[in-house]
Amino acid sequence: MNLFDILGPIMVGPSSSHTAGAARIGFVGYRLLGETPVKAKIELHGSFASTGKGHGTDKALVAGLLGMRPDDIRIPKSFEIAQERGMEFEITSVYLKDVHPNSVRLTLTGKSGKVCTMIASSLGGGRIKVCSLEGIEVSFSGEYPTLIVNNEDKPGCVTRVTSLLSERSINIATMQLYRDTRGGEAVMVIECDQGVPEPFLRELKSMEGIKKVTYLNMEEE
Repeated sequence: MNLFDILGPIMVGPSSSHTAGAARIGFVGYRLLGETPVKAKIELHGSFASTGKGHGTDKALVAGLLGMRPDDIRIPKSFEIAQERGMEFEITSVYLKDVHPNSVRLTLTGKSGKVCTMIASSLGGGRIKVCSLEGIEVSFSGEYPTLIVNNEDKPGCVTRVTSLLSERSINIATMQLYRDTRGGEAVMVIECDQGVPEPFLRELKSMEGIKKVTYLNMEEE
């Protein structure tokens, strides 16, 4: 436990889990999509669905999707700001199996036509966990610079990626491997100790067997 766990995050709103965590989830969705959504389907699970409205969970999620962080004073007016910016959103309830009570499924569509679907949970103290991305089980917090690498499930892909990171002196904090079926699509989730420069990302995207690379760095503006 650290001081942040005791004091909680700097935030706008009454609850670190239902408000600050929700805003952070929305912000991660915004970053993973790579643009402000023009459409957002927000499906609340468990406590998010039953008590979230009173804690401002709905407004915090929308604020995050607009690029606001948990301490943004505009969070209470996020619905109005979304309308001004032309972002359509729908908020409903859903039952999600085997997830934390404070969870949400987001289906986001950008102006470019890009779609991002994720399930994430708020764990308390403003901390979150992304549990699913594009239908594939994952687990990452967004607290570290994170690479999400979609690749063919073939020998050599993981070695090529980790070797490239080593060559560029980028240290791996954690690494997780997932796949939907044997020989199908696989995902590497790599949390790094430092930011990943754009030239590295371009080199990674061009490697054999790599289908898509998503980079998440919450510290970047």
